[in-house]
Amino acid sequence: MRAPGETPEDAITVAELNETAKMVVEGAFPRLWVKGEVSNFTKHRNGHWYFSLKDQSAQLPCVVWSRDVPRIPAAPSEGMAVMARGQLTVYPAQGKMQFMVSSLEAEGEGLWKKAFDETKSRLERDGLTEPARKRRLPRFPRLVAVITSPDSAALRDIMAVIARRHPGVSVMVIPAAVQGETAPDSLCAALARLARWHGSASTASASAGDLASRSPDLLIIGRGGGSREDLWAFNDERVARALAACPIPTISAVGHETDFTIADLVSDLRAATPSVAAESAVPVLAEVRQSVRSLAGMLADALEDRVQRGARDLRQRADSLSIRAGRLVERRRARIERVAGRLEALSPVAVLARGFAVARGADGATLGRRTAFVRGTVFDLLVHDGRVRATIESIHTDGPHLRTPT
Repeated sequence: MRAPGETPEDAITVAELNETAKMVVEGAFPRLWVKGEVSNFTKHRNGHWYFSLKDQSAQLPCVVWSRDVPRIPAAPSEGMAVMARGQLTVYPAQGKMQFMVSSLEAEGEGLWKKAFDETKSRLERDGLTEPARKRRLPRFPRLVAVITSPDSAALRDIMAVIARRHPGVSVMVIPAAVQGETAPDSLCAALARLARWHGSASTASASAGDLASRSPDLLIIGRGGGSREDLWAFNDERVARALAACPIPTISAVGHETDFTIADLVSDLRAATPSVAAESAVPVLAEVRQSVRSLAGMLADALEDRVQRGARDLRQRADSLSIRAGRLVERRRARIERVAGRLEALSPVAVLARGFAVARGADGATLGRRTAFVRGTVFDLLVHDGRVRATIESIHTDGPHLRTPT
């Protein structure tokens, strides 16, 4: 029996040969890592990536299908040294061998750092990392929202710390996946849920004891420690933008003290661990009570000082008012005396006291002119100390005070 393609009569088609070569190559080579430099990188409009891996003497065509692109932190740069994991195969339509890449890593932190830096740059360009937009945390929150895995050690630490520091503070848990491919979508959905909750609670008229109708005062988002890949969901740009748009102040608590994520850049406060986040969010109740007592004492002292200062000021103002009133009275008295003196000087009685006399007729009218006198008429002469009845005997046109000096 002849094998297919052994003779012209048994020739096989190109498609059959390429399919056979595909099966042979894939069967002979399991998934493996290949290292080389990236060359001729291209992003196709359908979402696939095409490039070549090359070294000094050879090159290998590579493809990253669109379904695998989200698993890679960032697109590699031209000339970047990378390690690619994938399956060697043959592309039947062209009979070309190619390497189907499912994972890609650069030497050191190349791709991860590039993805981090690119995301950070876009957020900085939009002003989302500016210190000026950071909000103050509420000093006395009543309800704290926590977005994390519901069965994580991080949540248990947060709950324990809050219960120890201030048992009166309630905790609202919004569950979300915090690692893996679904984590970014899950975190965004949790943040959207919180935003909707905040909006509905702000317009509701519920009783203060109804937890479901109250809006959280503060958000803690994060998880415990893990590898770079485990924490990568918190470097996702969609998560960062959703966190920046959160309507309440936020604390990012991702990993351990040495871990740093994009979420830390856009949150209002970065905490080294979930436990530190809980400590930053909630005050110690005993310390709050002591502060209230201290403030009450300070307020009482300040009030007493204010009363004493007020009484002292009142006495000073009364004394000043009394002095000013005395001075005013003295000025008014002196003024009255001056006016009285002038009135006294103008008084007819005073004129009479100086030796003058006033003539009045029988009808009491003042006889001030010579023509008012008639010989034989009786009139009264008013002097300083009384009245003299007189009769007109003669009338003269001159008088000693009217004579012109010679």
